[in-house]
Amino acid sequence: MEQNALKFKMTRAEFARWALLLNLGLAISAAGIHFFKTPNRFAMGGTSGISILLSTLFPRLDVGGAMFIVNGALVLLGLVFLGRRAMGVTIYSSFAISAFVTVLEKLAPMQRPFTDDTLLELLFAVILPAAGSAIVFNVGASTGGTDIVAMILAKFTSLEIGKALLASDFLIALAAGGLYGIKTGLYCVLGLLMKAFLVDSVIESLNLRKVVTVVSADPEAVKQFILEALNRSATVYTAKGAYTGKEEQVLTTVLTRRQTVALRNHLRRVDPKAFLTIVNSSEIVGKGFRTL
Repeated sequence: MEQNALKFKMTRAEFARWALLLNLGLAISAAGIHFFKTPNRFAMGGTSGISILLSTLFPRLDVGGAMFIVNGALVLLGLVFLGRRAMGVTIYSSFAISAFVTVLEKLAPMQRPFTDDTLLELLFAVILPAAGSAIVFNVGASTGGTDIVAMILAKFTSLEIGKALLASDFLIALAAGGLYGIKTGLYCVLGLLMKAFLVDSVIESLNLRKVVTVVSADPEAVKQFILEALNRSATVYTAKGAYTGKEEQVLTTVLTRRQTVALRNHLRRVDPKAFLTIVNSSEIVGKGFRTL
């Protein structure tokens, strides 16, 4: 996946926010790997799964060190087959997440899992990296690792990338079952299935907006409230009611949850008979929201 986050000119404030969110997402993913995946040996695919297996096969090698090796090899492949420009911020992400895991291993070593509840541990092992990945994807970057493999396959083959990576993750989970026992292997497969659905759900939640359509007896007052109080714009068009045959102005705007509540409360005060429809949208692209 080509990284788009740095293609556009950013102000210092925008770049600072982008960098903060990128590193926050990577740090959350690293926390999930260190605190929950590693002590439970949840090798659920990806570079973290391979690194957990390697740290078991080579006891002197910790998971953070193994991730540096695996991610380093993948970055090298990416540079050879894709070039530096295509790799973009993936190079940074690949090494940064490895560094975060290594730092956590030094500061808070985990000799055993937090609890004896394996299912609870699995939930956090899935949720934290999924949330971190969602934050990273939402700023137009990636966590590196197997994303590099996907980029290479997409460029040189006609394989269905998602299925190919899912198959490789299943092989890693099966290897965990062979190395740690069938119970751990089954938990890894379960976690892999959970992860496949969770990342998309978190991304949709982060991007959720409300598409609001208003028909009011005083459309000018509604428009002014949207423009001045909510600092948003709107599309205004004329429509004819099927029953009354009367022409009325209709306003359509896109708002956050909080802004939608504010508009609804405003209408309740100024025009209780206004007609209001609210539709959830998982992604809005354009001025004032995400760039194309």
